[in-house]
Amino acid sequence: MCAASARAGDRERYARVFAACDEDSKGYLSREDFKVAVVMLFGYKPSKVEVDSVMASLQQKNSGRGFLTLEDFKKAFDAVTPKLPKRIIIEAFREVDQDSDGHVSFKEFESAMNYGQDEVSPLHFA
Repeated sequence: MCAASARAGDRERYARVFAACDEDSKGYLSREDFKVAVVMLFGYKPSKVEVDSVMASLQQKNSGRGFLTLEDFKKAFDAVTPKLPKRIIIEAFREVDQDSDGHVSFKEFESAMNYGQDEVSPLHFA
């Protein structure tokens, strides 16, 4: 399988999991939604400390800035999946950074999180 196919498959999988975990269709994952998503994606239940770390990092560092950097992505992924290869994180960032400006805007992030939502059936995960 080529890297582009793998990326598309991963992105679709992430979108399906996001949609399944975003029960109220609010467009973001709560702390509890996030924990369930990590279990579904990686088979690993993050500890309270790990979730607190991810949430605090994203809230504190990004409040008022309006975008995410590659470093933000790396920190979030490292907190949740420290053994995930860095190249996968970089590929995910590049996929989400649609205009290739080195920043993921809220619009780009929202687009990535909503990707494929119309195609997902919650029964798929039952």
